[in-house]
Amino acid sequence: MICKDIMNKVKFNKIATHAILIFVSLLSVFPFIWLISTSLKGNSENIFAYPPTIIPQDFTFANYTGVWDKVDFIGYFINSMIVAGGTVFLNLILSAMAGYPLARMQFKGKHFAFFSILATIMIPFQAIMLPVYLITLKLHLVDNYGEIAGFTGLILPFAVSAFGIFLMRQAFLGIPKEMEEAAIVDGCNVWQLFWKVLLPMVKPSLAVLAIFTFIGSWGEFLWPSIVLTKESMYTLPVGVNNLQGMFSSNWRFIAAGSILSTIPILIFFLCMQRYFISGENEGAVKG
Repeated sequence: MICKDIMNKVKFNKIATHAILIFVSLLSVFPFIWLISTSLKGNSENIFAYPPTIIPQDFTFANYTGVWDKVDFIGYFINSMIVAGGTVFLNLILSAMAGYPLARMQFKGKHFAFFSILATIMIPFQAIMLPVYLITLKLHLVDNYGEIAGFTGLILPFAVSAFGIFLMRQAFLGIPKEMEEAAIVDGCNVWQLFWKVLLPMVKPSLAVLAIFTFIGSWGEFLWPSIVLTKESMYTLPVGVNNLQGMFSSNWRFIAAGSILSTIPILIFFLCMQRYFISGENEGAVKG
């Protein structure tokens, strides 16, 4: 009888836990579902009707074709790919090169340097945005001096992050010391050891860093909206926001543009997801 009561209690706890998790998941997903629903509603349907309707009554894809035809969506997409791709590439290289000596080398001030880097996580970008903008102007890294300068000004402020350095340091700490010693015995120098031996062993962590960096860079709105002055240089977040004034707040077009701008993030995550879980675990093993 006691065992039966315990089993019933365990089942009840599991059901309650799953119910709460499902409810929280629905709350998290609902804005995205509402965005998809709005993007598929025709002009004859009131998107602000109460009670709200999730399933469109006037189903149409005209909002997607309208956004695609009336704005330079391909141009915004290419600009975002250049910025996000450059940011991801530099973050992977620089974070790995900074995390390796912090994990495997011994030098004076090592722990002070590491904790100083970690401390920068507490400083929001908005707090340093003005001096970074002034430096960008002084270096002529704005689109007034050409596309290359404009893209450089968008990428460099986010070329490396304290999170990326921390993640790569943790990944390198998880590699057995014997692997490094065996490579040195085989005649590898420091650069060969880093590039040919250790770096391939932290691919899962590199994938995790690439995912987080790509998502952050792809969705960045504040910095591009401040630095960019030419519409031809707009990234997708800035271009989608421009729809609000261009079409007198046509929320159907804005919703369709927002959905289209999230597709590359989903594709990138699906391509990298097999590394994601193992990479997250690697970053949390040692401190």
